[in-house]
Amino acid sequence: MHIQPILAALRRHKAGTILIALQIALTLAIVCNSLFIIHQRLARMDEPSGVDEPNLFVIANLWGEQYSTQETLERIQTDLATLRQVPGVQDVTPSNQYPFKGGGWDNLITMTPDQRAETTDASYFTGDEHFLDTLGVKLIAGRNFQADEVQSRGMREKMTPSVAVISKPLADKLYPHGDALGKHFYAMTSAPITIIGIVDILQRSDVSTWSAPYAGESMVVPIRLAMQWGGYYIVRTGPGQLAAAMRAAPKALYAENRMRMIDPKDGVLSFAEVRRRAFERDRGMALLMGIICVVLLAITAAGIVGLTSFWVGQRRRQIGVRRALGATHRDILSYFMTENLLISLAGVAIGVLLTFGLNLWLVTRFTLGILPLTYVLGGIVILLLLGQGAVFAPALRASRVPPIEATRPA
Repeated sequence: MHIQPILAALRRHKAGTILIALQIALTLAIVCNSLFIIHQRLARMDEPSGVDEPNLFVIANLWGEQYSTQETLERIQTDLATLRQVPGVQDVTPSNQYPFKGGGWDNLITMTPDQRAETTDASYFTGDEHFLDTLGVKLIAGRNFQADEVQSRGMREKMTPSVAVISKPLADKLYPHGDALGKHFYAMTSAPITIIGIVDILQRSDVSTWSAPYAGESMVVPIRLAMQWGGYYIVRTGPGQLAAAMRAAPKALYAENRMRMIDPKDGVLSFAEVRRRAFERDRGMALLMGIICVVLLAITAAGIVGLTSFWVGQRRRQIGVRRALGATHRDILSYFMTENLLISLAGVAIGVLLTFGLNLWLVTRFTLGILPLTYVLGGIVILLLLGQGAVFAPALRASRVPPIEATRPA
């Protein structure tokens, strides 16, 4: 088929041609970036925590009155002993936070005490010698804390841990050559902290966008923290005993000491619920982006159908003349399909520029990653196929215009 007559016809319909091309370009830019955002959000939701999620739950314990540091520490020890007696409970540890909690404690990490710019940022977990075993994290190098290394501290007391267990991502960031074990770092302190153990994965407490560059970078220090307002107990159960232990644990704590508050809705959470809540916004964003993609694609398809149908209506006499001169059904169908393909190609050419421009803006404003070329190529294929599919029905109707239309008055 000759392209020149098609281009001449499009020049006579500039407004419609430009409108559809720009609609395709805008759809391509938004769809490609939306699909990339969806993929990133879903990947975040599937991030491994490094802990034994099916058998873990968390208790947020609030004291009903203020206690001294020593009294708080004594009550924590009593609570730990009580929880270990609950049927199905394998181990328990107190902590200031837990993976995927949202927000929480983090520390800037440096390699020297007088370093001005931080090397990285790490989520800061306090825990005793039961912390690693309770969470079920995998120790890949070094050792766990010993009981005599665990310090008891109040909230206002200076915390100066001399040793720490860190995650592998943090170890790789501090010592890229893989020799972190036994080395030192500083966590907003003037005294060095020695790395005595490295765990495979221990996700951060915070999962917000700002912490994405520090994903998986965590440290655990041997501190039993006496938070006067309360704190968290992380409890590990045997397989299949989670639900029963979650019901029994609050009752056991209340039986030991009624001067506490445990929210019946949010005070006891399985780790499955912790994960669900942590990524609720990501799930919502992925759903919203998916809806936007579907709506935009539907609007674009409807625009192509509407414009082509309008052009077919305008050109019925011309189509009849061509049919009378020997044009086949296939010739007419091919004409409109080719015409739409040319418009779509112009649209995706503009759309590629818009796609990378939008991605660059998202990178600078929302720390989104650089859009891979595969998303753009996939988007181009989707838009071209969508355009050809949308134009097929009106083009098929045009191919069925009878030659007698040529005799009708203009």
